[in-house]
Amino acid sequence: MNTKSEPEPLTGFGAGKVILLGEHSVVYGYPALAGPLSRGVTARAEPANKCQIHLPEALTQEQRKVLKAAFGRAMEACGAPGVKVSFDTNLPLSMGLGSSGALSVACARVLLKAAGKSTKPAEVARVAWEMEQEFHGTPSGVDHTTSALEELIIYRRKPGSEHGRARVLESPVPVRVVVVMAGPRSPTRTTVGALRERQARWAERYQRIFREIGMLANEGAEAVEEGDLEALGDVMNVNHGLLAALGLSSPSLEKKVHLLRDMGALGAKLTGAGGDGGAVIGLFHDTAPVVYELMRSGVDCFESQLAGPRAE
Repeated sequence: MNTKSEPEPLTGFGAGKVILLGEHSVVYGYPALAGPLSRGVTARAEPANKCQIHLPEALTQEQRKVLKAAFGRAMEACGAPGVKVSFDTNLPLSMGLGSSGALSVACARVLLKAAGKSTKPAEVARVAWEMEQEFHGTPSGVDHTTSALEELIIYRRKPGSEHGRARVLESPVPVRVVVVMAGPRSPTRTTVGALRERQARWAERYQRIFREIGMLANEGAEAVEEGDLEALGDVMNVNHGLLAALGLSSPSLEKKVHLLRDMGALGAKLTGAGGDGGAVIGLFHDTAPVVYELMRSGVDCFESQLAGPRAE
């Protein structure tokens, strides 16, 4: 009787992300505060004759083309191990929660494992960066860096460089957020492109706002390290006001932001590119009762702890 069992498939996880402070301004070289979500993308690799990817049938032809090209770059960076890679996700897609960065990190981790190479965060980030460039052209780097480190970070893209620098933040208290979906959103490139046009036309005015958002991100980092959630929440509220001033909010986002504030959020704001929809986040001391009430009302949401001590 043959009792030899089949080997377990290799897996790699990539966390989604939320930007607490600093979206959009991070593209122009200012700092951003970002943290990993409990939800993300899991990549699985099974032995195969050649390195390949399973393309979900639900993808459009253009999406299949981009994903295949991105996988090709990661495959080359890892030495093309003989595996077939597939993906599962529990992360809401196209909501500004870093789904492509999570997929890139998950893919990088599993390909590096299959190739017998180091899976340290720096190496994972290096491979994931190859995929992110295919997905976004000129990404800031904050998404895949946050996912690879799986820590709350203050991130800043180096002037004149493709890469950024991240510093992990530690908090003496739990930093918990509720993430609420506000509906389908405009493509990131559309939102970013429109902002870029306004910024080019009124450069001095928009640079002042970007600079102020960067200062808020630094203040938020200090609040995290001091465990001052009230200060962090206030900075989030101010940041949302500036994002609205940049033309990045919408009625659907505003409705969810004020819903969370009415429920006692210390701070609430849009997260990600913004536009017609997407996601908003609310900072709470205790997220469980908030999620319960929201879900009972039919609101699509989940909770996540970004930093701080966790319950045993």
